[in-house]
Amino acid sequence: MRKSHPIRRVVLTTAATVSGIVLLLSLKPGSDPASAAAGAAPGAPGAAQESAQGGAGAAAASTVTGDAAQTQYGTVQVRLTVAGGKITKAEAVQAPKGGRSDSVTADAVPKLNQEAVAAQGADIDAVSGATYTSAGYRQSLQSAIDKAKAAPAPSAPASPGAGGAARTVTGAVAQTQYGPVQVRVTVSGGRITAAEAVQAPKGGESDRKTALAVPRLNREAVAAGSADIDSVSGATYTSEGYKKSLQSALDQAGG
Repeated sequence: MRKSHPIRRVVLTTAATVSGIVLLLSLKPGSDPASAAAGAAPGAPGAAQESAQGGAGAAAASTVTGDAAQTQYGTVQVRLTVAGGKITKAEAVQAPKGGRSDSVTADAVPKLNQEAVAAQGADIDAVSGATYTSAGYRQSLQSAIDKAKAAPAPSAPASPGAGGAARTVTGAVAQTQYGPVQVRVTVSGGRITAAEAVQAPKGGESDRKTALAVPRLNREAVAAGSADIDSVSGATYTSEGYKKSLQSALDQAGG
């Protein structure tokens, strides 16, 4: 048999090696990390994070407190947090207390709070065994809802340095002959947009005077835009304490 020439074997071997290298280089991956990231699906984690940062923010929330409702066993007053036209939170800032009322309030109020958020209104059922507290709760709740509807819609949180952003400030407690008075105001654009008494005299005759005087003082504070408001007849001490705490709140808000 005739043997192959050594040079011919070298040439054939070299040609086979070069062909193999060319074939391997032609089989490069269809995509690289950069192109994969650029073509990621909208539901991918990276896309979701970008949407959260660049999307529109949640609706600004506002807080409003209903008028105090007097019941046979004590005062009930409800505060609501409203965002996007919906009640997101309800709480009783005042409720009957002392003796048997403590257990009734502890049982009824959480249920009433939940029902107010679920119903998005004051049309809620009374809690069994807490008829008076439930009735007072609904009355104050309706008052808070009415105030929330009448108030201008809150704007989205302003960027740092932007003017007109709303802020809520609570004044110092003013001690009166019949009990402490403390006022909270919401100020926006240099104007009082809401005022409420978070503390006021209570018990006995004070309950009636507070229920009469505080709503009027709240309205006058907003209308006047200052603490220069008239005292309510028959509630001189409460009025003076209100004005003192109101001025304290305005001082904190920058006048």
